[in-house]
Amino acid sequence: MAEIRIFYREENRLKMSKDIEILKDVSMDHLLWIDLNDMPEETESRLEQFLKIYIQEEEEMEEIEISSRYMETENSLVANSRFLLKNYDEEIVSFIVKNNILVSVRSQDLPSFNETTRKIFANSRNYPTGYHVMTTLLETRVDYDADLIEELTREIAELSGKLKSEEDVDNEILISIKNLQERTMVIRENIVDKQRVCSNMIKSILFPPDAKAKMSILIKDINSLFEHIRFSFERLEYMQDTFLGLVNIQQNKIIKIFTIVSVIFMPPTLIASIYGMNFKTMPELDWRYGYGFSLSLMVLCVVGILWFFKRKKWL
Repeated sequence: MAEIRIFYREENRLKMSKDIEILKDVSMDHLLWIDLNDMPEETESRLEQFLKIYIQEEEEMEEIEISSRYMETENSLVANSRFLLKNYDEEIVSFIVKNNILVSVRSQDLPSFNETTRKIFANSRNYPTGYHVMTTLLETRVDYDADLIEELTREIAELSGKLKSEEDVDNEILISIKNLQERTMVIRENIVDKQRVCSNMIKSILFPPDAKAKMSILIKDINSLFEHIRFSFERLEYMQDTFLGLVNIQQNKIIKIFTIVSVIFMPPTLIASIYGMNFKTMPELDWRYGYGFSLSLMVLCVVGILWFFKRKKWL
C-alpha cells in the first residue's frame, strides 16, 4: 500500500503527516524524517526537487554493487540495506540523509519502521536529527534479526530432539536440516550487510557524536549475533553428521542381517545340493531314513551356526 509519512516539529512537538502538501508549510529546519513506502514516481520526483536529492529506483538498488551500497558526499550520505521479511525474502531499503533530514525508501511494510515510529513519539527529544532516527531503525532491525536467530535456535533444538536413535532416521529430517542451514545463511548475509553499513557510518564525519556512540554499541550487538549464527551452523553440521551416522548404522544392520542369513543357509544349501546329485553310488539314496537324515542335518547346521553367532555376540 502506497504511503508517505512526514515527521516534523511544530512548537517543539513532534508531528506526523501523510500529505506531501505539508512540505509547503514546514520549514526545512523542522523536518526530521520522510518515509516513502511504495510511492509513485511523481511523488518521489516532487520530493527530489524539494530536498535537492536523488532517490534511486528499486531496480537500481537491487543492481548496485555490495561495495557501493554506501556513498557519502560533503553534506549527505546514501546507504542501501537489506531487511528480512517473515518468509525470509529480502526487502531493499534506501536511506538518504541530507541537512539532518532522513529519507527512507521502501516498497513493503516492515515492522521495524512501525516500532521506530513508536519510539520516536515516546521520546522525541532523543531524535534531534535524521541520523538518530536512522540509527534507531538499524537498532530495531538488528533486534528483529536477533529474534529470528532465537526462533531458529529453538527449531534446531526441537529437530535435534528427534534424532535419538537410528529408528528416528527419516528423509524429512535431512530436508529440515537443509532448510535450516539455508535460513541461517540468509540471516548471516543480512547481518553482514548491516555490519558493513554501520561500519561505514561510524567513520562518517557527518554523524553526530552521540549517534556514533549508539552505533558503536550496535556494532558490538551485531558481532555477538555472529557468535550465535556460528553456533547454529556448527550445531546443524553436527546434526547432519549424526543423521548420516545413524543412516550408516541402519544400513550396516541391514547388511549384517543379509550376511547372517546367507551364512546360515549356505550349509543347508550345500547339503541339499549334494543329495540332489542322484549318483547311484550314493549310499543314502537307498537308505530308508535318508530323507529325514538330510533334513535333520540341515536343521542341525542352522542351529549350530546360530548358537556360534550368539556365543560370539554377533547377534
